[in-house]
Amino acid sequence: MGLSSALSTAMSGLRSTQAALSIISSNVANANTPGYVAQNPNQIEVASGGFGSTVMTTGVNRQLDLFVQNQLRTETSGGAYADQIANILKQLQSVYGTPGGSGTLETSLNNFTTALQSLSNNPSNQSAQSVAMSAAQGLAQQLNATTKGIQTLRSNVEQDIGNSVTQANAAISQIATLNTQLQGLNTSDPLSATLQDQRDNAINTLSKYVDIRVVSDGSNGVSVFTNSGVQLVGAGLSSQFTFSSPGTLDATSQYNSNPTKSGVGQLNIKLSNGVSLDVVSNNLLNSGQIAADLKLRDQTLVQAQTQVDQLAATMASALSDKTTAGTAVAGPPAGFDVSTTGLLAGHPINQTYTDSSNVQRQVKIVNVNDPAALPLQNATNANPSYVGVDFSLGMASVVSQLNSALGSAHLQFSNPSGTTLRITDDGTSQATVKSASATTTVQTLASGSAQLPVFTDGGALYTGAITASGSQMTGLAGRLNVNPALLNDPTKLSTYSTSPQTAAGDSTRPDFLFAQLTSATFTYSPKTGLGSAAQPFQGTVSGYLQQVVSQQGSASTLATQLSQGQSVVVSTLKEKFNSTAGVNMDSEMSNLIQVQNTYSANAHIMSVVQSMMQSLLQAYQ
Repeated sequence: MGLSSALSTAMSGLRSTQAALSIISSNVANANTPGYVAQNPNQIEVASGGFGSTVMTTGVNRQLDLFVQNQLRTETSGGAYADQIANILKQLQSVYGTPGGSGTLETSLNNFTTALQSLSNNPSNQSAQSVAMSAAQGLAQQLNATTKGIQTLRSNVEQDIGNSVTQANAAISQIATLNTQLQGLNTSDPLSATLQDQRDNAINTLSKYVDIRVVSDGSNGVSVFTNSGVQLVGAGLSSQFTFSSPGTLDATSQYNSNPTKSGVGQLNIKLSNGVSLDVVSNNLLNSGQIAADLKLRDQTLVQAQTQVDQLAATMASALSDKTTAGTAVAGPPAGFDVSTTGLLAGHPINQTYTDSSNVQRQVKIVNVNDPAALPLQNATNANPSYVGVDFSLGMASVVSQLNSALGSAHLQFSNPSGTTLRITDDGTSQATVKSASATTTVQTLASGSAQLPVFTDGGALYTGAITASGSQMTGLAGRLNVNPALLNDPTKLSTYSTSPQTAAGDSTRPDFLFAQLTSATFTYSPKTGLGSAAQPFQGTVSGYLQQVVSQQGSASTLATQLSQGQSVVVSTLKEKFNSTAGVNMDSEMSNLIQVQNTYSANAHIMSVVQSMMQSLLQAYQ
């Protein structure tokens, strides 16, 4: 090797060590910079001609594990989802309060039943009547407050969706912009490494809000998809989420795939080709904070509201509804006559029959005066099943509607006289009517029966009416109050008849009210999350409330455990990712010493070559 060749090799060595020193300096300076990926020089051997070779630094390599990075993004989405669910359910627990504590539904219900029990012992005592009325108001107000708390949480979640959409859109736009900037750059270009760091940070941010899958292309770019397959970023093109919110939500504000009927914010995604998709109806998001918010807003908190609405509805009906058994008809065909007098919208005719397989079935024929609400929808294997009939059209129409709806079950309906509905089999012996009754709401305070409309729907009777806009039960807990007429005359808590006058000391009514709330058994809608369509939950009012509180407590505890477990997974993956991608100061110091030694060696070679050249020059003089 000649002196010039040796000098060239040493010079290339110095240039490479200078580049390495610059990279080490950058690593050390950015050791605490979030999202910075450690770099090392990309060096290649270059033939110098003749003997030997030189070294060239062609750029940098980013030190990261792509597999771990993708796993971390997936778990980040899961962690954000779990954290949001746990956070809101914990707040929901605060709305219910500590079991047994003051200001809770359980305590309010217990106060009311205790007051009724005391009233039973002394029905004519005005003080006992006043205490019972006060307890009833306290229970109604607690239901109102619980509804307000649930709907406040829904409104907060709705607002969070809007904020999350803004952040997600910003990240999507940034990824697309960086894709454009990275086009044409070599992956080992130092500028490329910096831009890739920025892009990775944007992708990591996006993974908090939506579940994503990242695919690299051959032009130094990436495409980002949701796990459902919707493309969020492709090269320099991007999709954008759109969200329009009505603002504060109430119990009747619920999602509908028809935007004109939906009472909540509509979340769509507008693709780069201009096509817009409904995120909720197409189930486009499965994880991330936005998916958690959607589940909370449209399912979890809606079910929580349904639970307290069911409690309010059951209490109101339990105290005011009167069921009158039908009169047996010997036949043939055999069955029952039921009076439809006083049957208001929402009131049911209850029917039990056995089919040809000797399977017992229950049917509730509900008075529905809004044709737009018909037919009523039933879950698969619902028991009881519901059949909506418009009684306002007259008995001839009622008979026709019922024969059309239930004729296939071998049931036959007729109108023998007045407002009487006769229910029998159709003469084929393939159905046997076992019982029939009608349930109506007592409307006055002194009807002569123990039933009393203690609670009303904002002053109106609660009958469970169903219209095209929904059931009267929806949001009832927020509207429930004590019957204004009863507030004006608390004596009616004991006096159930004025002709003849209820005798002093007669505890018939307070005994009935107490029993209805503590020992009577009722059936609850599967929409509460208890029981199923085929086997709905049955129990007392207090038993139902205990089940609700227990279920919510268990759900909150489980959500917290899942959040904590997910946090451990995310932390573990971050540590694993940073062990490769993060700056290790010990390694950098070791590299620095190695580079310094290399620099010194190359510098020494240059010094020796210089000395030899001077000696040669002197020899020729």
